[in-house]
Amino acid sequence: MRMTKSWIAASAGMAAVALVAAGCSSGSTADSGDSGDGEVTLTVATFNEFGYEDLITEYMELNPGITVEQKKAATSNEARDNLNTRLAAGSGLSDIEAVEVDWLPELMQYADRFVDLSDPALEGRWLDWKEAQATTADGQLIGYGTDIGPEGICYRADLFAAAGLPTERGEVAAFLGDSWNEYFAAGRQFAAASDVPWFDSATAIYQGMINQVENAYEESDGTPIPLDENDVARGMYDTVLAAAVDDGLDAGFAQWSEDWTNAFQNNGFATMLCPGWMLGVIEGNAAGVEGWDIADTFPGGGGNWGGSFLTVPTQSEHPEEAKALAAWLTAPEQQIKAFQARGTFPSQVDALSSDALLDLTNPFFNDAPTGQILANRAAAVTVTPFKGPNYFAIHQLVTDAINRVAVDQIDSPDSSWAKAVTGFNELGLG
Repeated sequence: MRMTKSWIAASAGMAAVALVAAGCSSGSTADSGDSGDGEVTLTVATFNEFGYEDLITEYMELNPGITVEQKKAATSNEARDNLNTRLAAGSGLSDIEAVEVDWLPELMQYADRFVDLSDPALEGRWLDWKEAQATTADGQLIGYGTDIGPEGICYRADLFAAAGLPTERGEVAAFLGDSWNEYFAAGRQFAAASDVPWFDSATAIYQGMINQVENAYEESDGTPIPLDENDVARGMYDTVLAAAVDDGLDAGFAQWSEDWTNAFQNNGFATMLCPGWMLGVIEGNAAGVEGWDIADTFPGGGGNWGGSFLTVPTQSEHPEEAKALAAWLTAPEQQIKAFQARGTFPSQVDALSSDALLDLTNPFFNDAPTGQILANRAAAVTVTPFKGPNYFAIHQLVTDAINRVAVDQIDSPDSSWAKAVTGFNELGLG
């Protein structure tokens, strides 16, 4: 059975509904196949920057009978929408699909649509909590961990200098402090001496804050927390909008929008929250711009934003070859190379203790010792947030509410929050 286009569009944000209703065979043809001469073509769907371009070339050189084609979505949300739609339709997925941690729990409910990647030879490869995120209650492993997202603060040292502020990364870390209040206070000091906004995106700041909460939107048993009773989320929402709107610290961009991307070339903002994978995004968007650096600090102590997994849908015509490629791409040696290429910080135990990682510096970020800084930031993370099957949908309601105020400027904080509460009630989670 195939969904109508209108039904799929209406259900794009509700993967659970789409997949239950689809009832399709999971073995339909995917975008891969034999060339007719014994060679195999594998497709790999990623998003943002995984740092796989050179690795894919290397893999094909090591495996002459295999051709690998990468499909790269511009954003995580675009990749999620594509995966949900094609998973519901029963065809069209790549042999390997990258999945971001915030929407992985939606897919864990449909583990039968993914190849079990369990392999005794790979036991102990990943951090325990990373592997646990992709492991079902009955022990099926649906994804190989790629990166984690320990966060520092990236900043424009040249803009700091123009405002008469410290520029050396150790002094900047002290200036920024280790609490959100100190970070916002530093922003007010910067704003008093500069016309450049302090941070790039109010939703990005909220993301950094909410990722420090163990139970942001759901109890640990998966029970949703009613949004109108969620004092923690509402408190962070108010704090972010006060800094963004009342203090004028926000550049007013929706992250990943064209305006946000262009702002890297136009002194659009002075700081941004910086998980490892963001380094490649910044370097790509800010090509030719000098002054970027990274400070070994993060408000609230430590925070992890994002991190992804490679899955193999059962739609793949070559599941064993796809599994082998996914295993190779997520080996410590390859993940260190991916970090060097695009800043995706490894989740593999051996990689995290490797001098090859810890000694890495990044020329674009003023030769910052990014390997050691992000290792320090990973060690500072003390909270692993619970993210159940409803996390993504609820989080989207809150970030949409922030954007109505800080980006679109069409609503007040109270009114926009009320709309988020209405949206939560319409999800029917009670």
